[in-house]
Amino acid sequence: MCRIHGSFHARTTAQEMRDVAALQHHGGPDAQSFAQHSGWALGNNRLSIMDPEGGAQPYRLGDITVVFNGELYNHDRLRTELIRQGFHFEDRCDGSILPALYLTYGERFAEQLDGMFSVAVMDLRRAPRLVIATDASGMKPLYYHWEERSGRFHFASELPALLGFTDVRPYEDDLGLHTYLSAKTPFGQRTMFQGIDVLPPAATAVVTREEGLRLTTRRMGYESAPPVAEERSLTRAGEELRELLSREVSRLLVADAPVAAITSGGLDSSLVTALAARTLHDRGASGALHTFNIAYTGNWPGDERAFAAEVSRHTGTVHHQVEIDPSTFPDLMGDVVRHLGQPNADPITLSTFSLFRAVRDAGFKVALTGDAADELFGGYARMTQAVAAPEGTDWAGAYLDHLAAVPRALREELYTAEYADRVLPYGGSAMPPGLTDILEHGTGSRLQRISRIEQRYRLPAYHLRRVDHLSMASSVEARLPFCQPSVVRFAATLPDRHRTVPGVGVKRALYRAADGLLPESVLNRPKQPFTLPITAMLAPGQRLWAMARDVLSPQALRSDGRLRYKAVDALFTEQAERPSDNASLALWALMSHQMWRSEFLGRPAGQPTPRTRELAGAAG
Repeated sequence: MCRIHGSFHARTTAQEMRDVAALQHHGGPDAQSFAQHSGWALGNNRLSIMDPEGGAQPYRLGDITVVFNGELYNHDRLRTELIRQGFHFEDRCDGSILPALYLTYGERFAEQLDGMFSVAVMDLRRAPRLVIATDASGMKPLYYHWEERSGRFHFASELPALLGFTDVRPYEDDLGLHTYLSAKTPFGQRTMFQGIDVLPPAATAVVTREEGLRLTTRRMGYESAPPVAEERSLTRAGEELRELLSREVSRLLVADAPVAAITSGGLDSSLVTALAARTLHDRGASGALHTFNIAYTGNWPGDERAFAAEVSRHTGTVHHQVEIDPSTFPDLMGDVVRHLGQPNADPITLSTFSLFRAVRDAGFKVALTGDAADELFGGYARMTQAVAAPEGTDWAGAYLDHLAAVPRALREELYTAEYADRVLPYGGSAMPPGLTDILEHGTGSRLQRISRIEQRYRLPAYHLRRVDHLSMASSVEARLPFCQPSVVRFAATLPDRHRTVPGVGVKRALYRAADGLLPESVLNRPKQPFTLPITAMLAPGQRLWAMARDVLSPQALRSDGRLRYKAVDALFTEQAERPSDNASLALWALMSHQMWRSEFLGRPAGQPTPRTRELAGAAG
């Protein structure tokens, strides 16, 4: 696991490469290195998980140079095949196979990889060529800045690091606020910065001086799945899924660094925990699996620590109960905003950041999580509601409103007349081209179309980037069994009745897979989102309330010019008098956006941004 960065057809100095590396040092504190020649540079920050003594980057083989971020779970098989073809390897690190793999398969090398990754290849055999590839789920994001006129191309694993390049300047996308409030974070390739994009899942980008940037996408996991197995019983589906998840969890436990598990107390992470604990026991491991759960000081609704503790007792893990004081949240928010690089409207960001910090403080560099199960197996209430909606109703519009940080009607109330005139006539542009068409007119059942939207757009943008950035902020590698290609393909073969049936249940095949592995109290409890109880915490007298009032002050909103202060003030009044998720989440989203603007765009365009503070601190 690492962080990578680089440039092509640009005059990048050695000091610049070191400065950019310093901005994402937390994601790779074990080693920093780069290769640089006329017109190109590739850099790497390493978090050593596999073969700590080997695997020095950049990897080189003849005229091929590679930097790599991620984990490849099929590297042993690929290495064996490449050795048969005459290649030789000095170590057993997973990334060491990449130059030989590229020489064998060319631009299609990523089709051979099973894992989470972003890879950059500099091919100098003929005209210089930069080839970049991402994994099929988007677990390892890569941001880039491409100037078509000059041909300059820069990339980095994190947005703040990308802004460390001299040629990359932070300018806000005028539609960014509207896009963010419509989807909780920009979907697709967009970011909140003008001219900065993120590679989509299953993407391969090729950059040359002659042809510029060429971007293609491979088939995502669900697109390569066999047909839906209508004849398979629910019992059989559960058995097959359990076997499949057992194999994938077993593979993801292999590391040359300590591995733990995140256990929220819900179905998804608890099942991963149970399978991991059983695997270690069967292997005769010297110690038990360590599990981590987060809770908050005081008495708050939605506390899941009792369920997580019961899972730990049931599976025999060594359990760590992490508890954080809500009074520290205002101090944490600045760190979270800085590491994410753009706003994410879910208060879970503070929990995620704090939880992975505790994992690393306890001595662990790898943690298994239950992320992505809801997107694959139909676990969200918005899915159930959309499937249950009668024909002829605007179920698609209601579903999209569930994805929003601020519902459409409230957004229109919040915007100033000037901003509404700029963005509302182009409301569709808040979502990537094709999203609404897939939802309303795509092939397959309503649930199948929704699942494609969740996996192609929402999961990588809103969920996986958050997990990646906030785990690596503490130098922890998050491994996600449910994002494994085999699991994604299996989920796509399930008929709707094995996933979500309104009035019957959600994630039915997954519950069947967990039967007998988890306590009945966990299997039979109502679904509960893993997030902060923000409606209770954002209240007069709390530090979070005072911070929100300060960040969303009349002066700040007037200087921005896009939000009506009276409408925002009305939200504060509503939340104080009649607390609700609608008001609290809207205020949280607006506060997060304003803090992001202050952090990255707080000074006039063309002047140094607050990122220089982190750069100076890291360099010093």
